[in-house]
Amino acid sequence: MIDTTSRATQESYLDQGQQARQGRLRQWLTLLLLVYFLICAVSIVGDGFKLATGDHAERLFEFATNPFVALMVGIVATALIQSSSTVTSVIVALVAGGLPVAVAIPMVMGANVGTTVTNTLVSLGHVRNKDEFRRAFAAATVHDFFNLLAVVILLPIEILFGPLERMASVIAGLFYSDADLSMESVNVVGRATEPVTGLIERLASMLPGMMPGIAMILLGVALIFLCIRYIGKLLKALMVGRARQIMLSAIGRGPLTGVASGALVTLLVQSSSTTTSLMVPMAGSGAFTLRQIYPFTIGSNLGTTMTALLAATAISGPTAMLALEIAVVHLLFNLFAVVIIGG
Repeated sequence: MIDTTSRATQESYLDQGQQARQGRLRQWLTLLLLVYFLICAVSIVGDGFKLATGDHAERLFEFATNPFVALMVGIVATALIQSSSTVTSVIVALVAGGLPVAVAIPMVMGANVGTTVTNTLVSLGHVRNKDEFRRAFAAATVHDFFNLLAVVILLPIEILFGPLERMASVIAGLFYSDADLSMESVNVVGRATEPVTGLIERLASMLPGMMPGIAMILLGVALIFLCIRYIGKLLKALMVGRARQIMLSAIGRGPLTGVASGALVTLLVQSSSTTTSLMVPMAGSGAFTLRQIYPFTIGSNLGTTMTALLAATAISGPTAMLALEIAVVHLLFNLFAVVIIGG
């Protein structure tokens, strides 16, 4: 009788383990599908923007030719959507559709500032305890001030001399050169997304006037938002435990380790907001000091740039290099900020 019971218990555990593995497999497959649709969505926005504006993209964004206006556009858009990944992906798509890179650069910088609103909101959860709130608010606002200071230092330099745009152009040119093995000739991602983007374009073409382009922009932006939202949810379910372990093992082991772990955790969960939600409560509880958490915080800025780089792989045609260029600008901006301010 005891043997029968123990055997049934073992079989039950085996079934539960198998179901758990199957569930994780479904989650990973769903994640891959969402990444595919995210890349498709970026391409759809870019194509729609081209259709809607024709050769008049620069006129459409004349209001943002002032870099400070463009900066505010990035800040407000990210603060409202609460996702810098979504905003930067849309900016990459708009550049592919004709938005000048010079206009897009302050927008990308603004997205960095806008995403820090989440930090402050998370810290408000400790408002009932004076000491905890002081520590949590300090951990949250150090990210705010870091990103603001990065813009104050690097935006004027970029306006006057354009180093980020020039460097990004050179780097993007390495991938879109005249060589036979350039990304232009082996754009596997662009070919893989062609069935979906082509179908959407054919369906939209049934609409009159400028409506096909407008419909594609709206659909693409909505799809980007939904994909990034659900990618974040899935990655939280799959990776947050592992991300927490990385954070706990890395914090306090030196600034370089902290920056690298912050970038890795954000890359794993595809959300700097999630990284913040892991970090701020620990600072509030006193488990870690502000000095220990600071490198991890600024590292999250690097991890969030990967989404824009991924989005740039969706673009093909003459504007593909420009789309990659603005994604590289986002990465360089955060790298220089870490070196100049974080050092």
